[in-house]
Amino acid sequence: MNLFLIGYRCTGKTTVGETLAQRLNWDFVDTDQKVVETAGVSIAQMVEAHGWPFFRELEGQALISLSTGDRQVVATGGGIILDERNISTMKQSGRIVWLTASERTILTRMIGDSTTADSRPSLTPQGLTAEITSMLAERRPLYKKAADRAIVTDRRTVAAICERIIAATGLQKEVGGHPSTAR
Repeated sequence: MNLFLIGYRCTGKTTVGETLAQRLNWDFVDTDQKVVETAGVSIAQMVEAHGWPFFRELEGQALISLSTGDRQVVATGGGIILDERNISTMKQSGRIVWLTASERTILTRMIGDSTTADSRPSLTPQGLTAEITSMLAERRPLYKKAADRAIVTDRRTVAAICERIIAATGLQKEVGGHPSTAR
């Protein structure tokens, strides 16, 4: 069984995923990182040279490869839900948790993250705020359809988010049978 974290950019998939994997004593993997390792270039360079469809193809291949593992927390790229085959792959090998955040929170996190330029190239020709609004409107129904559970990450600590995920997915036994007191 694996646990897949889905959601838009900067909703906490990687940050929460790393901590959650430690709590569960599971492996942590990130599909974006796997794609970058495979391609040997940043996502921005990849998209500039080959376009988003090329990236999405490598992302699907990475997901298939990772899905053969077990007891992994997998942080996925924000667009992984755009391909129904990816959703099917995740459902066959684990549970899917959708991490959500408000547009304002996402914008604040993106602006404050020094890795945004290399790891989050523009999805549209719009400005950042308009892009977030339009992409969330397009993707929310896809995230909702794919997810087994949804967890809000606004104004919550990583520890509190992990506790909510553990409780919502019934994984308490993986951390000793009871949730911790971290909030």
